[in-house]
Amino acid sequence: MNVKVYVEGGGDGRELRVKCRESFSAFFGKTKLAGRMPRVISCGARQKTFDRFRTALTKTTNDDFIVLLVDSEEPVRDASWLHLKNCDNWDKPPGATDDNAHLMVQCMEAWFMADKEALAEFFGTGFNEGGLPARPDVEGIPKTDINSGLRLATRQCQQKGEYHKAQHSFAILGRLNPQKVIEASPHARRLVDTLLDKAYAG
Repeated sequence: MNVKVYVEGGGDGRELRVKCRESFSAFFGKTKLAGRMPRVISCGARQKTFDRFRTALTKTTNDDFIVLLVDSEEPVRDASWLHLKNCDNWDKPPGATDDNAHLMVQCMEAWFMADKEALAEFFGTGFNEGGLPARPDVEGIPKTDINSGLRLATRQCQQKGEYHKAQHSFAILGRLNPQKVIEASPHARRLVDTLLDKAYAG
């Protein structure tokens, strides 16, 4: 099975999209997907990601499986497609199933909260873990609290400086321990389980 992940992130610049693709690949490569890696396609903006996914879905064969991966932006109380309908007014494309839609809840940086050791190692001297949200249910942390917590925790970091999404997010993602992430995030577990199931299908 040829598995492809259309992921939100990387903006409009080629260099940042490369970093996005490489970091997600590094993350997946530390799971049991190593050896049967999905192809990661960094799409930039949220709407563009959905548009590219929708177009790709019309061209799939029985040997292809594609995934849409975007931030949920807010708490998730429904199945992924219903959430995306309510949040973005996106209709589930013809031929899509629940397995095709996946969410980073409530944003990619929520995964960072599951592996604070990786954050501390990345930012080094001056990192203040106490500035981060303390709650263990990372999917319940509002996006604004995560972003403000990252800035507060890194305010005194002289080497890397204060957290900046474009400069730091993908480098951190590639350093995360996926096991910690899937233990803390049910939606991350669902994503990895789905990719594993499809990668080893047949």
